[in-house]
Amino acid sequence: MTLTLLTLLLFHDWPQLLGPNRNGIYSDNDIKWPSGFAWQRDIGEGFAAPVIADGKVIVFHRKANKEVVEAFEVKTGKTVWRTEYPTTYKDDFGFDEGPRSAPTIADGKVFTFGAEGVLQALELSTGKKIWRLDSYHLYDVKKGFFGAACAPLVADGKVFMQIGGKDIGVAAFDAATGKIKWRSTSDEASYSSPTLAPFGVVFFTRAGIVVANPANGKVTFTMPWRSRSQSSVNAATPIVEGNILFITSSYGTGAIALDFSSNPPKKLWSNDDSLSAHYATPVLKDGFLYGLHGRTETGQELRAVELRTGKVVWNMPVGGAGSVTLIKDKLMFLRDDGQIFKINLSSKQLDVLGNFKVVDGKVRAFPAIGSGLVCVRNTKMLACLQ
Repeated sequence: MTLTLLTLLLFHDWPQLLGPNRNGIYSDNDIKWPSGFAWQRDIGEGFAAPVIADGKVIVFHRKANKEVVEAFEVKTGKTVWRTEYPTTYKDDFGFDEGPRSAPTIADGKVFTFGAEGVLQALELSTGKKIWRLDSYHLYDVKKGFFGAACAPLVADGKVFMQIGGKDIGVAAFDAATGKIKWRSTSDEASYSSPTLAPFGVVFFTRAGIVVANPANGKVTFTMPWRSRSQSSVNAATPIVEGNILFITSSYGTGAIALDFSSNPPKKLWSNDDSLSAHYATPVLKDGFLYGLHGRTETGQELRAVELRTGKVVWNMPVGGAGSVTLIKDKLMFLRDDGQIFKINLSSKQLDVLGNFKVVDGKVRAFPAIGSGLVCVRNTKMLACLQ
């Protein structure tokens, strides 16, 4: 099964959630560790990660009663274009009322998915609307705990999404027109985003694991994987290494590693003790996972875990939550209080090289790295470091 990503961009871009290959890794030689601010801009609410492509930093945020897609010039931070539409989204828990999903840039287009389920495609160069559909109203989707949050996955002319409606739990839309190509399952949507694998397109829905044929949506594998608690979410993006699939969640659910080189796939291990991620996706390098274990509210640990066995090699309490990104051979831990930690990547021992403050306030969005910048946002500011 051959899949061709439409992100026909230079590798020094960061065109989607978790980077060029949706794995949280940036290995281009043009990057150096961030040393100071290039520019900052005031922005609105939202947890949507920024993205970088074609000389632009693109942010999806909320100003007043509008969801806004805004493109900033990489070198100066000057607004290049801005597109918006009205929203009435209300967060039932009072966390934030902005969009949650990172934009995806592919084939000269920007794809966004708003907190109320609005999926749209814009021209990357101008911000002009190409197509738009209101998935919540169109498919009668029930509101989740925190609205809609699925970073669009674009490949082979399709936009793969979790929708969460009856007979349209997961779906693929035509990237050029927005017309539906296929729909499968009636799974409720989670807060995880799909990813590609040699054995199909992988979704981690509210119900569990779904693997589908990207051409026609035929489901080739499912496995229930969710908490017994109704007040729970699945949020981390699936991780794929060859034929191995790694899924992780919190709320007493835990992690599982499956080997798809056989049919049905072989379970390598599963438990709630190795690497149970609340929302942040771990990174994988040379057979070891690096990620955050535990609930955000109770404090998390940064851990190194062997992929094939689930063995914990080292761990460090971090005094909060956050996200991890791999920059060449260094791990960047962005804590939710705006601190960045520089860590030597080692599967043998923990080696913290230093840390510094980037922004104040809560940081829940993943960073973006590319074009000589490391961009971090909270719900008030976008800060881009040199």
